[in-house]
Amino acid sequence: MRLSRPSFTALRPLLTSALLALTLTAACGRGDAETPPEKDDLIVARVQDRSVWASDVRREAVAQGLVGEGDPLDVKSELFRRVLDEVVDQKLLAAEARRRGLDKSAAAQRRLEAVQERILGDILVESVVSGAVSDQAVERLYQEQQRRAQTTEEVRVRLILSHTKEQADAVVGVLGQGAAFEAVAAQRSVDDATRYSGGDLGYSTLDVLPDAYAAAVRGQAPGAVVGPVQGEGGWAVLRIEDRRLETPPTMDQARPLIVRYLTYEGVRQLLEQLRGKASVEVFINPAKPAAKPVASPPAAAPAAPAASAGNVAS
Repeated sequence: MRLSRPSFTALRPLLTSALLALTLTAACGRGDAETPPEKDDLIVARVQDRSVWASDVRREAVAQGLVGEGDPLDVKSELFRRVLDEVVDQKLLAAEARRRGLDKSAAAQRRLEAVQERILGDILVESVVSGAVSDQAVERLYQEQQRRAQTTEEVRVRLILSHTKEQADAVVGVLGQGAAFEAVAAQRSVDDATRYSGGDLGYSTLDVLPDAYAAAVRGQAPGAVVGPVQGEGGWAVLRIEDRRLETPPTMDQARPLIVRYLTYEGVRQLLEQLRGKASVEVFINPAKPAAKPVASPPAAAPAAPAASAGNVAS
């Protein structure tokens, strides 16, 4: 299954560091600290008069890549306690920064505003993605890929690789005398990655094979030996072992890839819509590549001295 990742310059990670979130929360005021941020959330610590929730710790662990998004984090685990200590330290640092008035400067306000914009953007993205990445959407895209896979053929090929065409011609001669392809591959192939498995390249679609190999085996029936074929690594003799329709992945195997595709596609479409409606002006031009220095012309050879009249033969 091949799902191309959409390219869009404005895409960025969906997960925002909980460290930034904690800083923003501290700067924007406490609010109702006793209202659980998430369902069945649990207060795991208090720093002065501020509560630390289990969800705060899990978000920080996700931001650091210690657990995956949506994965549970046991509050009794050593990892949870270590991340909790980091969250507590951050709250202490933020409180001290406020006590010193560091949050009042224009630079600090600008940075806090940027953090707020990032978090609000992430919340919007999560809201949009939650609608785009539904079980129905995953199933629909999976079935579409299943239909496409049924028309894609895989071929299983064995390879004997030689350094020269003369060596490859000799391989063809030995095979023509009835020698087993697998045995000749083990004895003569210079491709260490496959020689000990009888030259087996496994199943692959033609677009994955080197162009020269793909052209040689296209349309060939199982059992056919083709070559020598010149490739980047040398001269190849190939045998077609089998042809079959590409085996599609199961839903469980395909789901992570489909979810990732739908996520990026949802963000891409959202940003396209927003940019289409908004007035955006950019006041800088892309940096121009530095001009290559022009080579100075070689110095002219000194002119030969003029011959004096006395040296000219009469």
